[in-house]
Amino acid sequence: MKRTFAIILAAVAAAVLFGGLVYAVLMLAQVSEPAATTVYGLTLRRLWATAAAAVALVGVVIGGFALNRSASRFGTTSGHLGAIVALGAGLIAVVNGGLNLAMADGGPGTGNGVVGGAAAFVLGLIALALGGLVQARVRRTAMSLGK
Repeated sequence: MKRTFAIILAAVAAAVLFGGLVYAVLMLAQVSEPAATTVYGLTLRRLWATAAAAVALVGVVIGGFALNRSASRFGTTSGHLGAIVALGAGLIAVVNGGLNLAMADGGPGTGNGVVGGAAAFVLGLIALALGGLVQARVRRTAMSLGK
């Protein structure tokens, strides 16, 4: 019961932190003001931002699995590959999310995909951080094993 509550509390805290970071990126990009008229439906820029956010999410998941695997007893090779994938996906997401935000000429609701671009930027940074942690752990483990 206590563990379930702790997991739910951690998930809610992570969601709030993620929302705050996305809002902070929107404020820094100066596109946080909502549109006067809302555009409904899927636009090309929204599709671009959604694809970048999906790549970033894949990078975060693979980076998390690689971080868990690099600490296990199965060796460092699987963690190394996961780190490379997480770093690549994170870099792609950060660049595309940043470009989407730089090209945006309005805030949420304009059809520019600024919320997805900000989410891709934040998740891409998280994927880069996870990939870097895994690379450092794999390198440290390989050095201690004398490989």
